[in-house]
Amino acid sequence: MPSPPRSPARPQRRPQPPLRVPRPPERAMRPVPPPRRPRWAMRAVTTLSVVVLASAGIGHAVVSSLDAGIARIDAFKDMKNRPRGGHGMNVLLVGTDARDRVSERDRRAFRLGGQPCHCTDTMMIVHIADDLERATVVSLPRDSYAEMPAHTDQNSGRRHGPHPVRLNAAYAEGGPQLTIRTVENMTHVKIDHYLEVDFTSFMRTVDVLGGVEVCTPTPLKDRYTGLDLAAGRHTLRGGQALQYVRARYVDGASDLGRMKRQQRFLAALLDRTTSSGVLLNPMRFRDVTRAVLGSVRADTGFGTDELLALGRAMRNFSPSSSEFTTVPIGQLNYQVKGIGSTLKWDPAKAEKLFAAVRDDKPLAEDRAHRSRVPAPVPVEVAPETIRVQVANGTGTVGLGKRVDAALAATGFATTRRPVTAPAHVPHTLVFYDPRWDRSARSLAAALPGSELRAVPGQGPLLKVTAGADFKDVRRVRFDDPGRPEQSVLRGNEVVC
Repeated sequence: MPSPPRSPARPQRRPQPPLRVPRPPERAMRPVPPPRRPRWAMRAVTTLSVVVLASAGIGHAVVSSLDAGIARIDAFKDMKNRPRGGHGMNVLLVGTDARDRVSERDRRAFRLGGQPCHCTDTMMIVHIADDLERATVVSLPRDSYAEMPAHTDQNSGRRHGPHPVRLNAAYAEGGPQLTIRTVENMTHVKIDHYLEVDFTSFMRTVDVLGGVEVCTPTPLKDRYTGLDLAAGRHTLRGGQALQYVRARYVDGASDLGRMKRQQRFLAALLDRTTSSGVLLNPMRFRDVTRAVLGSVRADTGFGTDELLALGRAMRNFSPSSSEFTTVPIGQLNYQVKGIGSTLKWDPAKAEKLFAAVRDDKPLAEDRAHRSRVPAPVPVEVAPETIRVQVANGTGTVGLGKRVDAALAATGFATTRRPVTAPAHVPHTLVFYDPRWDRSARSLAAALPGSELRAVPGQGPLLKVTAGADFKDVRRVRFDDPGRPEQSVLRGNEVVC
């Protein structure tokens, strides 16, 4: 990535040879001073450098002071036979389960007891496009089947040959170096930088930003982490946010469901960072970043210039600038002797995905097209499982047929035979049996402004009466976390 300009160093004086110039016979020759750069030129160059840095919203001196506070690790020491580099920058973002700096109070409040496994809890490849206008995040499931390259165990000192493992075990056996080698062998993507975050740094990041808003169409309750959220919008502080991204038992999807929540949270975190003015205020940036970077580890090459480049990129980011996906899974519950259940990647689809990352190509469809189409609303029940009878409650001829067709187009199982209701119904109504309340909320999400009316004993068939206020049907999206197929989402499609 291009490095930001630096202020030019002051030119050194060099001895000059005597100049042969005519002189009056009575005057002694005086030494001629070396030529100097005009002071106005020095001022112009310095001013230009300051303007360039200021346009990024971040001062070089500010970032330099932060650089000194980051814990460093030589993550790429003696690495050979690496993939060929592509365009843009690839950062391996790793979340570990280290909790030694978590206070006893937070341990009890957020269920952080027990012994850590000293392995990776989360792993993502973050690709920053060469033009600094797009970020692609690819989640790598911790339970992925992986072939560990030959290495020396960092704990026992024993030499191991290649052997199968779950992906998160690479960190426990060989730390960041072995983790990077394993990821590069699996993806053929060259990792440029390594960034490691633990529980403490994660909570601190969220807290210094004043919390991050998430929304959930379904209640989320996990007895292991203590997460307990009702359906709707919530502003999560550090500890509760950690519960949200760690929860694995709120549905039957385990790690795949958790990764989707992590992606949503990362999109919301990006939205909070870029919309709160942090990146436009050098002092605010310094205060927030100092609190965050004081508890992370990074490779030795991730310095001031890289932080400035990343800050410049993020200043232009918005949720729609980011895209999120999970490596395609070909087989769930892939059994490996001595290891147990793993997730095996789909080789063809995974290669296509990582080829796009290497070639610096977007994964989602054309951004201009997507910006014209409203993002679908997430719902808690798959629309194809919801039966709907549409009625026309207005005097507008053909409205019932139009609503029925629009609901069917977004996936609902309509009867395709709309009926006529009493005319002059002012508001669109959704009648439902309370036993199917989740289906009713999913249907109402597709009908902006509609009112829910409970009718005990009505049964599973939901009934919609289109009123005078009907405008259109909004697309909905049901994310089944247990489905292994790949999906790509823009950040603006998952934030509240």
